Amino acid sequence: MMSIIQVASHLTYQVESPASFIFTVAVAQNTHQTIQQEQLIINPLVPYEGFMSGEEANRSIRFALQPCTLTLDYTATIELSHTIHQPPQLDEVAYLNLPTDALPYLNPSRYCESDRLGRFAYKTFGHLPMGYARVSAICDWVFNHIDYVSGSTHGSSSACDVLVQGMGVCRDFAHLSIALCRALGIPARYVAGYAPELQPPDFHGFFEAYLGGNWYLFDATKLAPVGGFVRISAGRDAADTAFANIVGNVSLEKMEVSALSLTQNAPSPNSAVSTA
Repeated sequence: MMSIIQVASHLTYQVESPASFIFTVAVAQNTHQTIQQEQLIINPLVPYEGFMSGEEANRSIRFALQPCTLTLDYTATIELSHTIHQPPQLDEVAYLNLPTDALPYLNPSRYCESDRLGRFAYKTFGHLPMGYARVSAICDWVFNHIDYVSGSTHGSSSACDVLVQGMGVCRDFAHLSIALCRALGIPARYVAGYAPELQPPDFHGFFEAYLGGNWYLFDATKLAPVGGFVRISAGRDAADTAFANIVGNVSLEKMEVSALSLTQNAPSPNSAVSTA
């Protein structure tokens, strides 16, 4: 199944002192995401270095600037294809059979303290059928018990913080879901991307769980269909996937993000979808 998605992001910063920037806004390139067209415009015009970052080879650029007003515009058209399976066919993979590149996604990380949530995870989800259904149950639990409230958390809020306060935003829903999966022995990782039908439009945080030998998409916010998600980057948590890392006295003045599906082809909401 194939879809055509158009994405765009616009960022404006006021640079008050000499500053260095790393931006990760370009869509990932893999067998499921074919870039038909893309354009990156930086003003003022400045030389930049493109490089691959993180375990998942996320596409990043970096450069330095003197005080000025900085604008960055990225647009792309992507052909998105999917690996689709029926959820009952996807089992959890035994620890001894996991590929070595999935093992790091069982460990606790900065925002996903799975080592602190083991007792809660097994008490709440340990009795459920293993596999896709159990990850879906985790998403349903997070959706039903955590309120989506814009501005309710900050850059240092972790999965445990969100569980205690009972509210968060998309990255928090993903972090808590990831931590609960890892606590049960299911590798899970954070994904940042563009999401058609997301309201209001923004960079979106969701996650993948390793089941049946592949990574499958999940989103506990249920704000947009996962079949339309376009990945930008993946990592242990949001610390690995920030759209901007900045050193210097810089303030964000404007951010606009959009994602539009140009086709009606989409996986069934009841399908297990992979774009890894």
